[in-house]
Amino acid sequence: MGKILLLEPKYRNKYPPMGLMKLATYYRDRGNDVRFFKGDLKEFAASLLCEEYLLEVCDSAQAKYTSLLVQFIKTGKYAPIDTIPGFRGSEYESLLKLYRKKYREERFPQFDVICVTTLFTFYWGETIDTINYAKKFLKKRGKILVGGIASSILPDKIYEDTGINPIVGLLNEPGILDSDSEVIIDELPLDYSILEEIDYKYPASNAYFAYMTRGCPNHCAFCAVPCLEPQYRQYIEIKPQLKKADAMFGAQKDLLLMDNNVFASECFDRIIDEIKDCGFELGATYTPPSEYEIAINNLRAPKKERRNVRAYTKKMIELYDGISERLSEKEQAEFYLAREKADLLYAVYAKRKSILEFDTIARPLYEKYFKRSTQARYIDFNQGVDARLVTDEKMKKLSEINIRPLRIAFDHYSMRDIYVNAVKLAAKYKIKSLSNYLLYNYKDKPEDLYERMKINIKLCEDLGVTIYSFPMKYHPIDDPDYFNNRDYIGVHWNRKFIRAIQAVLNATKGKIGKGRTFFEEAFGCDVDEFRKILWMPETMIIYRYKYDKIKREQYYKLKGEEVHYEDECDLTNEWWQKFNALTDEQRATLKAIVAKNRFMEQDCNTNDVAILEVLKYYKVKHN
Repeated sequence: MGKILLLEPKYRNKYPPMGLMKLATYYRDRGNDVRFFKGDLKEFAASLLCEEYLLEVCDSAQAKYTSLLVQFIKTGKYAPIDTIPGFRGSEYESLLKLYRKKYREERFPQFDVICVTTLFTFYWGETIDTINYAKKFLKKRGKILVGGIASSILPDKIYEDTGINPIVGLLNEPGILDSDSEVIIDELPLDYSILEEIDYKYPASNAYFAYMTRGCPNHCAFCAVPCLEPQYRQYIEIKPQLKKADAMFGAQKDLLLMDNNVFASECFDRIIDEIKDCGFELGATYTPPSEYEIAINNLRAPKKERRNVRAYTKKMIELYDGISERLSEKEQAEFYLAREKADLLYAVYAKRKSILEFDTIARPLYEKYFKRSTQARYIDFNQGVDARLVTDEKMKKLSEINIRPLRIAFDHYSMRDIYVNAVKLAAKYKIKSLSNYLLYNYKDKPEDLYERMKINIKLCEDLGVTIYSFPMKYHPIDDPDYFNNRDYIGVHWNRKFIRAIQAVLNATKGKIGKGRTFFEEAFGCDVDEFRKILWMPETMIIYRYKYDKIKREQYYKLKGEEVHYEDECDLTNEWWQKFNALTDEQRATLKAIVAKNRFMEQDCNTNDVAILEVLKYYKVKHN
């Protein structure tokens, strides 16, 4: 039995790594011991060595000091273990020093295969560091597999920085990893159990993740899909995948389909019918399964059918902790003593047999304190649908499933008529929760972004729908000058404009809803006011009411309540008056300086007193 390590770098991301979840299924089906980790690999190394130490000392009482033991292994500092009663000078200290020595010499636990996923290229540094550090966990004749988005887009650069030739594209043919296998890894069901092994919680959870098509026929210049999925595949059956996931890991609430252009499929009606057959018809509901039942059933299963003893042991200990929190003080004490007697206080010492025997104590308590209620369940084509392919027939068919939200791409202003028609058809068939990304900083002008946002506001008013818009900055992820940073500036944009949009979005939490009043306060009531906001000093964008007397008075009239700040002033209008008082030539010079969005003395290359007076406002610091 081989030891397999699946790794995701410690960047923050919304969705779990589908590729690694399929690889977990693949390697487990081949009889391997599979482990998943996301985060700091130095911490992981110390944790693995601590696990070995705890198993060697066979003293379950030490497990409660795990975090302190890990810190000593990692740093060699005595402060953590000095707090452990009776530890210094004991045989335990001598043994722990040996594990500290192993850590220092990088003699980490070894794996036969290490699989590292990659995401966006602006996480380049973190990704490369993860791949290179992962080599320290690899057996002498082992292999490292690197795949995913970044490795498919820039495989030569991955090789240059790591010495590893990555897998490009999908594992969509048999025998790619092992010549003796006929399995198509890309079509395997996901192993959801690996998500229980880590502390990181993905924002998108309690959902099936799948594809029903692959690729996109459009080949847009700004899109990476043609590189990642070059061939358009019309249909992928998901019902068997979901059925297997239900049996092993319990039913999930929602269905997130990651298809890049489902409307392009000639099998669209068949896809919708299958989604309905999987339990996501219009008005679909869901009663969540018992987390306790899922975990213990996996542990109770015959040896060949157990998916992840490590994950579900950890899950059971977490569930015991959750039960304890709901008990009275007396019950807590009794429950703790029972767990202590069974060695079920800490996952590292918990045994499968003990968990199964403890079921008679824990199950009644879990069923008493953890009730399950029926909820609505939704389907989400997460990558959006193509407005150019919308027809009345397709939208009517789409309305047969519980879709929320419907994401319709609105990448450039020239698509406004097509986009508006798509939204109107959605409203016609009572699909009223919509969302989209608004690409900017590509070939568009800032005014184009404003007009697209305003179109959404008007559609909400006219059609009684809700559209959440998410402006998304374009970034050329395969450009050698920009793939590992976020510095790209489009031809009609500058750093100040980009920062102004980001400053507004910070206040709106990255999205624009349906309220006209809120939108106009954030982005301006017309294009001219939007342009003013783009040039406005950042502090005055963020603290709009604090620095703008006119805005404060408008708020009072609108809401009937006064807005008060300490040291209220009218700097915004002072800035605007002095900005407009400049000559055209002076204003051109000022804009050239402001566009760079750097306002240190050495960046303000002018001796013009009037310009310097305006530049002072850009140096006002916000708290």
